[in-house]
Amino acid sequence: MISMIIQSLLISVSVAMDAFAVSIGKGLTVKKARFVDALKCGLWFGGFQALFPLLGIFAASTFASYVTSVDHWIIFILLAVIGGNMIREAFEEPEEDAKETPDFDWKHMLPLAVACSIDAFAVGVSLGLMKINIAFTVAAMGVVTGLFSIAGIYIGRVFGSRWQIPAQIAGGVVLILIGVKVLLEHLGIIAF
Repeated sequence: MISMIIQSLLISVSVAMDAFAVSIGKGLTVKKARFVDALKCGLWFGGFQALFPLLGIFAASTFASYVTSVDHWIIFILLAVIGGNMIREAFEEPEEDAKETPDFDWKHMLPLAVACSIDAFAVGVSLGLMKINIAFTVAAMGVVTGLFSIAGIYIGRVFGSRWQIPAQIAGGVVLILIGVKVLLEHLGIIAF
């Protein structure tokens, strides 16, 4: 029982890392870290990290071969576009009516949540084959990712307050590098 709990928590921490990195990048761009924005980020990422494994379990028999064959490309494209947009925005002149914080609405959070949860879908496919408490593991994935994402906003904010533009560029580069890493791992060029 204890080993299953530990295994579930290790899986949860592993799948939370992408969302944590993206949350840090998001936190790098805020002028003021508001708890409501950090909570929104945590709910988006945590919710999708809990939803996608369930979708993976249910879709395993039908769609697994299709998704796993292109998931690396989807992750790479989404993160490259989002990271490139962050870098582009860093070089734009600030608007006079600039917002206090970057957008945490569904238009901005949905693509990030989906991009960070595609690997959770693949994990969900394998969860159905493992001797593990699926309900506990899926709940742990959501909670751990949510908490890591909330912390990521504040960690990113600490660094962003001093170096706003370089931090925004760094956040964009990190997102692109995560996408490249995922792509290269799936193509078998690198192994981590």
